[in-house]
Amino acid sequence: MTEFRYDTQLLIEGKDLSEEAINDYFTKNFEGDSLLAVGDDELIKIHFHTNEPWKVLEYCRSLGEIYDIVIEDMDRQSRGLEG
Repeated sequence: MTEFRYDTQLLIEGKDLSEEAINDYFTKNFEGDSLLAVGDDELIKIHFHTNEPWKVLEYCRSLGEIYDIVIEDMDRQSRGLEG
């Protein structure tokens, strides 16, 4: 079993978004790994492994509109099942 079960990916569209601020928030407030928060001040791509993807969604929604949301269960995938 993987330490962090859910591969969480999404896009955030907003105004005055900051890769650095988002990275800092994730690091200080969420348990997980493989964080990727890249883009510009209007669109950020998030990739993060966590056990609590709903917290990631809630935070990201506070920054702007979220879409292209994908949450995959890596534990199921590692057992050869649909994620």
